[in-house]
Amino acid sequence: MRVLVVEDDPGMSRMLIRGLRREGYAVDAAGNGEDALWSVTENDYDAVVLDAMIPAPDGFEVCRRMRAAGRWAPVLMLTARNAVTDRVRGLDSGADDYLTKPFALSELYARLRALTRRDPHERPALLQVGDLSLDPVSRVVRRGEAAITLSPKEFALLQEFMRRPGEVLSRTHLIEHVWDFAYDGGSNVVDVYVRYLRDKVDRPFGRDNIQTVRGAGYRLDPAV
Repeated sequence: MRVLVVEDDPGMSRMLIRGLRREGYAVDAAGNGEDALWSVTENDYDAVVLDAMIPAPDGFEVCRRMRAAGRWAPVLMLTARNAVTDRVRGLDSGADDYLTKPFALSELYARLRALTRRDPHERPALLQVGDLSLDPVSRVVRRGEAAITLSPKEFALLQEFMRRPGEVLSRTHLIEHVWDFAYDGGSNVVDVYVRYLRDKVDRPFGRDNIQTVRGAGYRLDPAV
């Protein structure tokens, strides 16, 4: 697997490159935002390890531009800050996960493995299932011409369904792909948010696309 490391601190960059290569990754490196954007445009990476506070454009902007350009390699964002607002900003810019410095390399490896186990196919710029559409970049959801307002978690859950139409997704799968990496709550949170989604994207339009598969999970049926 090929990984891009974006880190402006030479010591940290060398440590990450050396460690990832020991784990069997092919590693490229960039030390600033401009070089990072060039690299992700010119190459297909399995993952990007992206420091938030690199020379301009910073990591948040690099991630936002990547997603706007349709580059969907999983991004693990590194930050020396632990404020909730910084973590939220990183995730909202399109990062898939975050790790606060200092961290153990073993945790970084585990998070990369989790990210690269996800769907290897490039995520399209616009997801469409029947008359239901979702734009991951603009975060706009529509049923036909009607715009639908979703909370961030509802949006993420619908996006996971729309990436796999017709596929039965277990509660465990949905927690792993939609909730925080370290989430340790009960699986009933999935049932609650599925109900929220149905109340916004199905019932007002007389639809029943989001279906319960007893004993297995849920699926988004494109034929209904």
